[in-house]
Amino acid sequence: MDCPTCHKAMITLELADVEIDHCTSCGGIWLDVGELEALLDDPAQAKRLLGSFEQTASPAERPRKCPICDKRMAKVAAGRSDPLLLIDKCPRNDGLWFDKGELENILTRADLDNGNRIQRLLADIFARDREKHDTK
Repeated sequence: MDCPTCHKAMITLELADVEIDHCTSCGGIWLDVGELEALLDDPAQAKRLLGSFEQTASPAERPRKCPICDKRMAKVAAGRSDPLLLIDKCPRNDGLWFDKGELENILTRADLDNGNRIQRLLADIFARDREKHDTK
């Protein structure tokens, strides 16, 4: 699968028994439908978070195409925080695109990562990924 931002091939990583697609070039993360819920391991929290996403009227960011269906993704505001955090959502609900650091930012802002379990997993897996690339 190619990255919707820089169009380079992404790699698949396993994070808490969930396969995520990661772009080693720009640092973005693609989550297929249902993977955010699986990562959070709490259907009520996931529903609350997904329900907070609101499409923005005039986003400043350039639209991207879904890596699965190739349709233009909608820019959605994740919560009502300031500054506004925009992520990309497939119009067919194939998944969500998070630019580098956005997934961690959302989890922190929404207080959804009790004990920082997901943050630690992300830090660990991406540190290992960086080490692999640094030794090449």
